[in-house]
Amino acid sequence: MSEAIDGRGVLYPARLPTFHRISASSELQDLVRWFWIPRWNIASGRSSRQEILSFPASNLVVEPSRVSLSGPTTAASYRDLRGRGWAVGALLRPAAIRHFLAGEPIPRDSEMPLDFPKLHRAVATEMKQENETLAREGAVKVLTSWIQKELPRLDDGGLMANRMEDLIASNADITRIEHVAERLHLSVRAVQPLAQRYVGLPPLMIIRRYRLQSAAEKLRSDPTLSISRLATELGYSDQAHLAADFRSVLGFAASTYRREVRDD
Repeated sequence: MSEAIDGRGVLYPARLPTFHRISASSELQDLVRWFWIPRWNIASGRSSRQEILSFPASNLVVEPSRVSLSGPTTAASYRDLRGRGWAVGALLRPAAIRHFLAGEPIPRDSEMPLDFPKLHRAVATEMKQENETLAREGAVKVLTSWIQKELPRLDDGGLMANRMEDLIASNADITRIEHVAERLHLSVRAVQPLAQRYVGLPPLMIIRRYRLQSAAEKLRSDPTLSISRLATELGYSDQAHLAADFRSVLGFAASTYRREVRDD
């Protein structure tokens, strides 16, 4: 199993207790982007706030007390970690999501409990191992086997949604819905319902999220990078538009974030 190298999403990696992203096997490439596993053991009376700018996607999450589907978020979010705990998550590709919903819309900014007791027991058993490496590997094997067995064949719409996700995630010059439609050989009117059905967010919000994740990652890797240069690199018309996006989604200025990650 190999560690996934994509560092987007976690706004303050230095504050994480223990966190691993493990690449999904080739057999799951159309269903799961990667698995993510945090562990923590916080001293009594203390907490650790983890701030996240999540990927525009849903996650299958197994925790000590439950299994849930965590839908896409419309803004940055956080979770306060306390005591001892862990989670095992799978970042789902768009093609996988419909299996969990029984015709319902994708839950935005919320979590939906799932009734998978055998999966929960199997993952929890692996995570009880004292050797953390073996625990991670065992949990990922359990989830991989379960997903391969339980998820049905992919439909054409799901595969097209995967193509849309790959296109937006890997091309900084994708800044408008028209760009997506043109490269997928679809109409703009066809892209809109595709995004809503398989991601749960409007196409422009998906584009915006990936651009802001890239902005945050670039500021972390190079705190001396100017906001104006960053805006140019990410295809914004000017610095003001990037600054406005950053503040409206994350709740603080890009310059503030650059300073905070430098001081971490």
